[in-house]
Amino acid sequence: MVRHLGVLLFPEVEELDAIGPWEVLSYWTRNFPGDGYAVSTLARDGGRVECAKGLTVVAQHSFAAAPEYEVLLHPGGRGTRPLLTDEQHLDWVRVQRASVPLMTSVCTGSLVYAAAGLLRGRPATTHRASLARLGELDPTVEVRPDDRFVDDGDVVTSAGISAGIDMALHLVARLSSPERAAEVRGGIQYDPAPPV
Repeated sequence: MVRHLGVLLFPEVEELDAIGPWEVLSYWTRNFPGDGYAVSTLARDGGRVECAKGLTVVAQHSFAAAPEYEVLLHPGGRGTRPLLTDEQHLDWVRVQRASVPLMTSVCTGSLVYAAAGLLRGRPATTHRASLARLGELDPTVEVRPDDRFVDDGDVVTSAGISAGIDMALHLVARLSSPERAAEVRGGIQYDPAPPV
């Protein structure tokens, strides 16, 4: 039985927030199908989604037609700002929380989780420029400014943009094994050594 991983897309989603974890998860699921996972994208209505910096991607599923997910990843980006007060979206997130075993976020995706009430009393992180906003949305959140990602069991949040890659590798290690995560990291040649 295949277990599904979902990467949410929405207008003005930050490209790397979604595509970075997608690279990790798709490399894993395509190259190691015996692990029993598949990854797909979803958006409210499915179809084309224009990202924050102009990249256009196509969501494989609408909300209504998406499979049941084992893991749901909510990216961040400018597009999260209107979602913070979009009751339809926040209600959808709450419904996912009730049925999806593991909810994850990248960057300001955690702000949406906070607005939906998912982070009440939990440790969490987000993009460094939005740490104060995370605490404002829900003062009960234990904001972790120095963590690349925070694993709190059934909710995992990660810091800004590139931290989503680290978080996705952590998911591979958690759902499969550290050895598998190392194979994936080697396969995508992720070995950060910034030139500046």
